[in-house]
Amino acid sequence: MLFIIRAILIVAVVILMSVYSLFYCILSPRNPKNTYHFAMLFSKMSRLVGLKVTIRIPESAKNNGSVVYIANHQNNYDMVTTTGAVQPGSVTIGKKSLVLVPFFGIIYWLTGNILIDRDNKDKSKNTITDVVNQMRAKDLAVWIFPEGTRSRGRGLMPFKMGAFHTALQAGVNVVPTVISNTHQQVKLNRWDNGEVIVEMLEPIDISQYKKREIRRLMNDSHEIMLAKYKQLNKEVNRPDNNPGCCD
Repeated sequence: MLFIIRAILIVAVVILMSVYSLFYCILSPRNPKNTYHFAMLFSKMSRLVGLKVTIRIPESAKNNGSVVYIANHQNNYDMVTTTGAVQPGSVTIGKKSLVLVPFFGIIYWLTGNILIDRDNKDKSKNTITDVVNQMRAKDLAVWIFPEGTRSRGRGLMPFKMGAFHTALQAGVNVVPTVISNTHQQVKLNRWDNGEVIVEMLEPIDISQYKKREIRRLMNDSHEIMLAKYKQLNKEVNRPDNNPGCCD
């Protein structure tokens, strides 16, 4: 019964937000400022699915400015966990097909996120340059999932180079954000689905890398995020965080 109620509520909330986005964004469609507003709305849905999300953001984050945020990408519940760490002045980079997702697609497009065509090989060559140009023109920060796909319980997967190529070309720092494991954590027919920790780390100083050192930056970022990922997983799996774990 709880599953049915939650499923209906989730669909209803997303539909309402899509309608709300039409009115909210009508005077300023595709404005990057809209992204933060709707990210915060989506993050509040975590309680609806029974998750307690702990957000840890360093005080210095408000001075990040134009950076490349990177985060691990696990499943569809990222939209109620990772969104809690989104900072003002930042947008995500997503494939154009997201626009076709019912209701969510209109929100994603109207709020000013950057859409790329991954299937067009000719256009993909210029994607990074286009993103960098938008970052400079609008003083934007961008969110990229460097794994390139959902991990679905496979841990922190190998990174692709796009995010790090973007950072080096734009000359901006990389800011890792790590989300503890959520694979199979959410059961919509269970009232309490436990805790998720979302932690934003200090920026990786891009000045210590040459423009051709994309792979080194990528490997260093992966190492930092993997260590934090393991740490957060241990923390959320402590007996005091899971009262029923040791019965």
